[in-house]
Amino acid sequence: AERAEVLLRAAAALDGRRGELIEVAAAETGKVFAEADVEVSEAVDFARYYASTCRELDAISGAVFEPARVTVVAPPWNFPLAIPAGGVLAALAAGSGVVLKPAPQARRCAAALAEALWEGGVPREVLALVDIEEGELGRALITDEAVDRVILTGSWETAALFRSWRPDLPLLAETSGKNAMIITPSADLDLAVADLVKSAFGHAGQKCSAASLAILVGPVGRSQRFARQLADAVRSLRVGWPADPSAEVGPVIEQPQGKLAWALTELEGDERWLIEPAPVDGDESGRLWRPGVRVGVQPGSRFHLEEFFGPVLGIMHAPTLARAIELQNAVAYGLTAGLHTQDPDDLSLWLDRVQAGNLYVNRGTTGAIVQRQPFGGWKRSSVGPGAKPGGPNHLIGLGTWRSQPGGAASSTLHLRGLDSRITALIESAQPSLAYEAFEWLRRAALSDALAWDREFGRVRDVSRLEVERNLFRYRPGHVEIRATEDARLQDVLRVVIAGVRAGAGFVLSTPVGLPAGVRHALGDLDAVVFLESDQEWMQRLLPAEEEPAEGASAGARYDRVRLVGGRE
Repeated sequence: AERAEVLLRAAAALDGRRGELIEVAAAETGKVFAEADVEVSEAVDFARYYASTCRELDAISGAVFEPARVTVVAPPWNFPLAIPAGGVLAALAAGSGVVLKPAPQARRCAAALAEALWEGGVPREVLALVDIEEGELGRALITDEAVDRVILTGSWETAALFRSWRPDLPLLAETSGKNAMIITPSADLDLAVADLVKSAFGHAGQKCSAASLAILVGPVGRSQRFARQLADAVRSLRVGWPADPSAEVGPVIEQPQGKLAWALTELEGDERWLIEPAPVDGDESGRLWRPGVRVGVQPGSRFHLEEFFGPVLGIMHAPTLARAIELQNAVAYGLTAGLHTQDPDDLSLWLDRVQAGNLYVNRGTTGAIVQRQPFGGWKRSSVGPGAKPGGPNHLIGLGTWRSQPGGAASSTLHLRGLDSRITALIESAQPSLAYEAFEWLRRAALSDALAWDREFGRVRDVSRLEVERNLFRYRPGHVEIRATEDARLQDVLRVVIAGVRAGAGFVLSTPVGLPAGVRHALGDLDAVVFLESDQEWMQRLLPAEEEPAEGASAGARYDRVRLVGGRE
């Protein structure tokens, strides 16, 4: 509660420094005024939202939350205010000390942000701003034993690098995106063009949520009207430095090089330019580029699968919506995805099959708002627990939990209210469990059933706006459950029961045999169970790390690995 009060004062301090924060973001990273203003609002929203949700950490029945001692927040340069604010404020709300390590291109923004938070009452000994080089000093920071958590927003490669430095690192990372908007024949083409252009070229295309691909279904791909409107909308964008308050597309962060330079200047195969990107005349910095649109992007091509952080949009064609969804899912990432349609059947099919964390229907794919649209992705767009920043359970993963048994034991040991499959699994384990272990497992299953009914099994619209729906839903994942030699049977079954309740696909791997009754019950669930050593288990998982075939779905065989037991 005390932390919540500090965060509310911090929100007021951020809002009070709005003009200064906008100026720094514009001067340092090229954010146009409209984009920077939204970032300040998002930072304020984060402070107020986490001030509310942090109070809930004390209200979890049967568990005590223990904050991380030190959390390192490593934000990117493309959202120099909102993303560092979100990471810092979440960690502070969870009770952790924070080291803010800004991206080199946005160090002034981080300094202005930290000053605002200190002014709002966050103690300097709790929030430290550390502007260091990204080489040896950066590695020393990430690998220091005093660091309990790292919150990263950046590339998937950076997350992999951090893990290579410290394999046991508790890492919560939002990583990269290659996002597409599907436009169907029933779509309102005027709206679709407007949303596509805004999503593709906001902040010069330097958003991880940007729509860098448009997939046109059937006749939309042959529509001259659509092509003319798209070309006209892109040509009409005003490109300029943030000093021009009417600028819509600002500069890229640095003169294009590497793969971005390729995307802005070269074509592949039969691709052609609908609008060719070009440097702005008279700009000596090489950072102002007129946006471009390349058509004829082919499945499996470089522009289809790679992320390019800049003002260039690719156009693909698909004969059917089902094929368009395959193309949308074929990339290694799963951050945002868009659909423009007025056909309810199209919408139903897409919602069932698309693989992304934030789905946008008949609107742009950027501009997620705290609480209304918690932000985060799947596949290579997320590393770690996957709880979304700005969402109802983000703070839960920013510390550790300790069991706190309480309440009188039941005299009936009833299993009422549980799924029959779960009941059968628990009953199969009863002969192998002591009374206390059985009672703990029973209570855990009942707690799951209650949580499923109240939260995880529901689709909610907490914002309840009249003009749009913002639906928050949980989707089952594919989980590899690995038990250690010293894992207790009740702990293993507790995770299995959660998987059954969530409808998740799971594989159970254990180095020791299970009781016969439990094996039969798992067989009735068609659960896959491996009896294997640690080495055999690791060897079996290795193929899942291989790169997907070109043009194929990049989804791994599992989304998460859950280790059960105390041995390292």
